[in-house]
This record gives sequence, structure tokens and C-alpha cells, in this order.
Amino acid sequence: MSDIGAEYLGWSATAVFVGSYFWSRPSMLRAFQMLGALLWVIYGVLIKASPVIVANVLVFSAAAWTIFSQKPAK
Repeated sequence: MSDIGAEYLGWSATAVFVGSYFWSRPSMLRAFQMLGALLWVIYGVLIKASPVIVANVLVFSAAAWTIFSQKPAK
């Protein structure tokens, strides 16, 4: 991927992550946080930035854990 493509990916990840806060349902907020974090991980790999990769693997994992550890609503 070109440098400009990686930059667009980074901006897209930012937009998705910020947009996640506009969801009122916690499960949707977490799902969008997971998507944003995944995009950031890909971006981190492309620019070879370990801190970006690790931080977003942690964000992805925390969001996934909170989604899948919730008890189903009755």
C-alpha cells in the first residue's frame, strides 16, 4: 500500500473510532471500537509502529471481552 493509502487508512480508523461514540447502545459502541481498533492495527503494521499495534490490540481485546462477557438481555 502506498504512503497515501496508509494515511487514508489512518484517517478512516480515526473517523470510525470517533463515530463509535455516537451510538447509544453499548454493544454498537464496542463493535465500532473494535472495527476502529482493527483498522488502527492494520495501519500500525503498514507503518511498522509497534506501540500503535499493541495499544489497539488491547483496545480490540477489551471491547471484545465486554461484548462477549455480557449476559443476554431477558
